[in-house]
Amino acid sequence: MKKLGLIFKETSQKQLNSQLKEAHSLFVIGYTKLSSPDLTNLRMSLQKADASLFVVKNNVARRALKDSGLDILIANIEGPCALVFTKDEPVSASKILYDFRKTNENLKFACGYSKDKVLEKKDIEALARIPSKEVLRAQLVLALNSGILRLVMVLNGTLRKLVYCLSQVKNKKGG
Repeated sequence: MKKLGLIFKETSQKQLNSQLKEAHSLFVIGYTKLSSPDLTNLRMSLQKADASLFVVKNNVARRALKDSGLDILIANIEGPCALVFTKDEPVSASKILYDFRKTNENLKFACGYSKDKVLEKKDIEALARIPSKEVLRAQLVLALNSGILRLVMVLNGTLRKLVYCLSQVKNKKGG
């Protein structure tokens, strides 16, 4: 009969492996001296961005990363750490982590992984500064609309000049 601790580790590793397969991107964070309510608040914030926080023993995380072919991240698994998985683009999750870190200095960025690229601390911070998808879409629509608006103004100006010219001709002929 297996010990309860071994069953827990195996279950954690299976769950971690499945999340690694489904995840679009991954962040490794350190959470030394963070309270349980703080981690719960972080989890709830990440859920809004379709991301999840997974606290796991380091040995289990190392085995799961090795099984998933992410050996390059294993060196960053030190001390109390957690994995953050995103199912969509990593920008919104990195914003949440970055904002949370502003109020909780004990949260540390170790590394990340997205689209076959390892993300360092500075990369995660750069991702957090990128505007959200909605803001970028709005900016694109405004940029496209401004070109059309300028064209309308130019055509309207030409038409206005023509009307002004015809009005001057009419006034000269005494009409």
